[in-house]
Amino acid sequence: MTTIATAEAAAPVRAGRAPLFDYLPVSLFGAVMGLAGLSVAWRLASARYGLPALVSDLIGWGALATFVGLALAYGAKAVTAWPAVLAEFRHPIAGNLFGTVLISLLLLPFVLRGLSPTLAAAAWILGVVGMVPFAVLIVNRWMGSRQRLAHATPAWMVPVVGLLDVPLAAPSVGLPHTQTLSLFSLSVGLFFALPLFTLVFARLVFEEPLPAAQQPTLMILVAPFAVGFSSYAATLGRIDAFAEALFLIALFVFVVLVGRLRDLPRCCPFRVSWWAVSFPAAAMAVAALRYAEHVGDVAADGLALLLLALATILIAGLALRTLLGIARNELRQLAG
Repeated sequence: MTTIATAEAAAPVRAGRAPLFDYLPVSLFGAVMGLAGLSVAWRLASARYGLPALVSDLIGWGALATFVGLALAYGAKAVTAWPAVLAEFRHPIAGNLFGTVLISLLLLPFVLRGLSPTLAAAAWILGVVGMVPFAVLIVNRWMGSRQRLAHATPAWMVPVVGLLDVPLAAPSVGLPHTQTLSLFSLSVGLFFALPLFTLVFARLVFEEPLPAAQQPTLMILVAPFAVGFSSYAATLGRIDAFAEALFLIALFVFVVLVGRLRDLPRCCPFRVSWWAVSFPAAAMAVAALRYAEHVGDVAADGLALLLLALATILIAGLALRTLLGIARNELRQLAG
């Protein structure tokens, strides 16, 4: 979701072997999250408003292709530049972003279930098996040593968002005995979302502003509430007053932060860190579509369609600019 380019993350590569994709940040898996989330949003819109289902399928296949490409590229980085991977994982900010790989696995079942229910279930299980221990590891890291307030950036929310993503695809993978796991993930995710949001908010208010390259990550602050709303609905099978409160909080935070998007071209040139806005925007569109279906109100439908259009335009723009950068052989510079 963001590129953390610091001296702390720099590390030598293995001698005698040319490093491949050593510049590639693990946060780029946030692109898979954004595309998968947008695919879900279009599927919901297709069911409610009769929009073309083909759009959801195409976006979903794009998410799957992006995941495979990134997995191969980052795997090559792990083989040829392992110290760089290890340094990225140990970094107090970038280390949290390894959760983007696991969140991608938790979202891909929405795409894979039409191809192979078995493959969809396998991806979800792999995501859960990785996400829960990863969250435990990160929380233990936070509690095991003194942390600097300057490191409390929106990227710290990723492990929490990862837990909240666990219940989303659980009803569709058809596995038995997932209710307790979904309730566990929802409860722990929401429990840690509040203090982490407060901590990050305090850092933003009382410390120096985020570096320009990290400004897009501010949108991550929307995700715990937007995803929490969808996760709550998926786990309990209903939208009650508490769920509505989560959606309305997400909407408020989104409105506060969305104005910053127009400043991105001025605050920093395009970087892959801009993909940080994709998943929160898609998650907000999904939440709005679920909320509109629940309330059955014209205003809610209008809001849902507006957020869907905004997410689609944002992610289409990010995808086109990234593909253009790859075609121009600029990926190293864009990842910097």
